[in-house]
Amino acid sequence: MSIKLRPLDRSDVHRGHRELLSQLSTVDKVSEPDWQRQYDAMFGASDSVRYVTLVAVDSDTDRVVGSATLLLERKFLHSCGTAGHIEDVVVHAEYRGRQLGTQLVLELMRRARDEHACYKVTLYCSEDMVPFYKRIGLRCRGVQMAQYFEG
Repeated sequence: MSIKLRPLDRSDVHRGHRELLSQLSTVDKVSEPDWQRQYDAMFGASDSVRYVTLVAVDSDTDRVVGSATLLLERKFLHSCGTAGHIEDVVVHAEYRGRQLGTQLVLELMRRARDEHACYKVTLYCSEDMVPFYKRIGLRCRGVQMAQYFEG
C-alpha cells in the first residue's frame, strides 16, 4: 500500500471524497454538481478566506482515504496576521491506526507556519480526540462554544 498526500482535486469527487466525509459528519446527499460548485466556491479566487484541503490517496486503489482542511483567516490582530483553523480531519475507518491523521494535521500545521505565516493554528475536536491531538503537539486552550442552526 502506498499513500500519497496531495491537495484536493476536482476529480476527487470520483475517488470517494464525499463518502469519506460521511464518516466524520452529516453529508446528506451531495450531488456531483453540488460538490463541484462548492469546490469552485472554496478554491476560487477569493482573497479574504482561503482553504487548503489535503487528501491522502491510496495509490493502489486510487481512493481518497483521508482528508483535512486548513482555513486561512485574515485578521486585524497580530499586525494584520493570518490565523489558521484545521477542520474536517477524517481517515477512512479501514485506514485508521496508520498515522494518516497525524500526517495530514502535521502537514497542514507546517504549511500554516511556513507557507502562510500564520501566527496560530486552532483545531476544535470532541473530547475523545484530545489525547490524539495532544500527542502531535497541540494543547488545550480556551473553551469552544457553538450554536448549531437546524435547517
